[in-house]
Amino acid sequence: MKIVVTGGAGFIGSHIVDGLVEKGHQITVIDDLSSGLQENINEKAEFSQLDIANKEAISKLFAENSYDLVVHAAAQKNVRYSVDDPQFDAQVNIIGALNILEACRKNGVGKFIFLSTGGAIYGDTEQRPTEESHPANPISPYGIAKLAVEKYLHYYQVQYQLPYLVLRLANVYGPRQDPKGEAGVVAIFFEKILAGEQPVINGDGQQTRDYVYVGDVVEAVLKGIASSKSGIYNVGRAEEISVNQLFSQIVEISEKDIEEKHGPALPGEQMTSSLSFAKIKNELGWQPTMDLSAGLKLTKKWFQQK
Repeated sequence: MKIVVTGGAGFIGSHIVDGLVEKGHQITVIDDLSSGLQENINEKAEFSQLDIANKEAISKLFAENSYDLVVHAAAQKNVRYSVDDPQFDAQVNIIGALNILEACRKNGVGKFIFLSTGGAIYGDTEQRPTEESHPANPISPYGIAKLAVEKYLHYYQVQYQLPYLVLRLANVYGPRQDPKGEAGVVAIFFEKILAGEQPVINGDGQQTRDYVYVGDVVEAVLKGIASSKSGIYNVGRAEEISVNQLFSQIVEISEKDIEEKHGPALPGEQMTSSLSFAKIKNELGWQPTMDLSAGLKLTKKWFQQK
């Protein structure tokens, strides 16, 4: 198939491109390189350096090519930046997505796969692991934008018969993750610890997250492409681990002698997150295969080589 991957120079997007190329698909990467790196792009993929907020350029690209499917991974992904500048966040994460959706509608694209977010959409929940049926209560512009795009996808399916799949991701980690990115605590810890520097844990470190390896996310996308299903699916491990526990594991794997150091808690930070993967297992046959310890070791190896 001819597949577009937006954000295909980024951490998650570039791994998806690699997985699709390996399966023999013809890939076009759309990325403005604002956070992605050209060196991440698979040499067998075509590359268009475009901003998804540029409606005319996106329309022209889709009109000139007959794409079968879109994997939409491009995003303004920093939750805190979305709080500081909600208009910019909406311009990229809502208007940008609508530009891609309109191009799909006008040019007969057969399916749209959207990388959404679990934690930022559900917020703190009493029911954990949290299921897809749980009410969505985003408390950041980033989470609101992701939820808005999910609603638009439902509209495009009902109105224009565009099949879609939403993957609500847990905290993704692995090789190529940007340690300067807000969501990349694994990358931040590894970069500092391997350099012999002192990371700072926000607050008491008891806040929990559900960490899923990037290779498992790629497999979820491949399962989604192969399936005729439409709908919303969590992609996580259904396991909670605190930031303190994560720090201890990374210190042990890195074989460094570094103590915990805590700084001020971040205002409004989510305290708990864990996603059920029961639905995607039952309907698409996906489940995580990489345990956290093994995934962290692979991630450490990449940071050492980098």
